Amino acid sequence: MSDIWWSLPLTMVVFFAARKLGTVVKTPLLNPLLVSMVVIIPFLLLTGIKYQHYFQGSKMLNDWLQPAVVALAFPLYEQLHQIRARWKSIISICFIGSMVAMITGTSIALLMGATPQIAASILPKSVTTPIAMAVGGSIGGLPAISAVCVIYVGILGAVFGHTLLNAMHITTKASRGLSMGTASHALGTARCAELDFQEGAFSSLALVICGIITSLVAPFLFPVILAVLR
Repeated sequence: MSDIWWSLPLTMVVFFAARKLGTVVKTPLLNPLLVSMVVIIPFLLLTGIKYQHYFQGSKMLNDWLQPAVVALAFPLYEQLHQIRARWKSIISICFIGSMVAMITGTSIALLMGATPQIAASILPKSVTTPIAMAVGGSIGGLPAISAVCVIYVGILGAVFGHTLLNAMHITTKASRGLSMGTASHALGTARCAELDFQEGAFSSLALVICGIITSLVAPFLFPVILAVLR
């Protein structure tokens, strides 16, 4: 059981089946990641297979994650001329978005009675998982909870983000991409890249900038929030 060879094929079959179904039934709820979780997690619970064993069998997918994230730099390079022309606006938008994401999540958690440790874990929820885990741990949070929050926020953004943007009549590709990358990091960026090349480029840019801003600001911002709300 230490090497479940079929976990990789199972993961890929479920993912691509969900993606194919999503092209037929047009609903954001059929996000491939969300469907994969809904199928595979109950399957592991029902069969009694430990997650560690399942993960070892499909570890190759995790190893491909880093080069996949790096590949997001290509659409970014393709839109470099637009980025140079708008860099002040882009940095301002990402800074404001990062601050709102950190302050609101942490403040709501504390006002609802969360401990400082839980609030610190929630603070970096809108950046990609490796950065969130490092930031959460550095300010006294639990990296595992930070990772769960990142996945939850990312799925919400990927599933409902474009629906919300359409309802607000936001059609500019740069605005849509920056919004998705700022709010829902890599999962939102992947969704943008599926729908539009330029959206994916701006979303990947926001993903990088917001990760840097959160890493630099979080250690100073969290004590201020605690001092104000406790």
